[in-house]
Amino acid sequence: MAAQLIRSGATLAIAGDESVLAALPNGNWIGGTIPYFMSQEGGITTRERLFVTPLSFYPGLAPSIKHYDAASLSQVCMEAPVNGFSLIILPAFSEVHLEYAQHASHYDEMFMKPLVGWISGIHLDDMGQRTPKVRDGRNGALLENQAVVIHVPLPENVSAHVSIVNLFSQGDGDLIEFQESGFEASTCLVNGKPASLARYLKKIGHDTRLPLVADYSGALINVSLKAVNEKQDNVQFYGPVFPHVAYKLAKPFAGSYETAFGQAIADLPEQAGFSCNCVLNYLYSELEGKRTGHVTGPMTFGEVAYVLLNQTVVHLTLETY
Repeated sequence: MAAQLIRSGATLAIAGDESVLAALPNGNWIGGTIPYFMSQEGGITTRERLFVTPLSFYPGLAPSIKHYDAASLSQVCMEAPVNGFSLIILPAFSEVHLEYAQHASHYDEMFMKPLVGWISGIHLDDMGQRTPKVRDGRNGALLENQAVVIHVPLPENVSAHVSIVNLFSQGDGDLIEFQESGFEASTCLVNGKPASLARYLKKIGHDTRLPLVADYSGALINVSLKAVNEKQDNVQFYGPVFPHVAYKLAKPFAGSYETAFGQAIADLPEQAGFSCNCVLNYLYSELEGKRTGHVTGPMTFGEVAYVLLNQTVVHLTLETY
């Protein structure tokens, strides 16, 4: 089915395991590696199937495909259509992932043009054995350190709107800061005093499903915990932490994770041009075989709604006026 769509000339965004993504024919598409999805039938983990998002909406307005390295990534919004949106896929834990997380909010024309997307990943059983990748479908290469983007123009009477669902807010606990940026940390400052982050989390009995949350002038940005290694005195993250940023651990839910997630997505619009959800929401809400209302799409190692997000749902709709 996906191969037929590609050969028909359709413009697509495709998510799938590396083996099936690599086997697809060349065409007008971009892709990223991930084996977790929310389908119409419910949550699924699969190395054989793909999730395909069509992006050819209006005749005569052809989307364009670009790829960017860390040096050119800042041009992504400059090259976006005046009226339309862009969909970006970046490989997790790569140089472009770090670059985007650290600097995207300062890119020229950011927040002026809708930009959504996701961070490609791998099956969690493959950690340390495989690396997340993306593919510019116009050729066969799988890329570990470039971002791929589709810029989608829209008619003057159609606009793209981005919705973000974030379950988390800052808790009332300690202030946590870091002295270096990166996807892992051993030491931190807790209320200004040096501490081992792994031992600190162990000591307070922290529920690692709850991320670190930073407040950027009212915008709450999560940094999800990937692994807490007390023996190695190390904590790994799904998104990078940065120095001179005040983090707090997220406030616990009043009920279950699944209930909180279900309530949070209930009001999303039914029709979507694109949706993605964090793989941690998938795991922690135990969504295998369950539906999340009308929200479908890849379950990712991070989400993009202008800037990099973690443990959120991103939902883009097209509205005619």
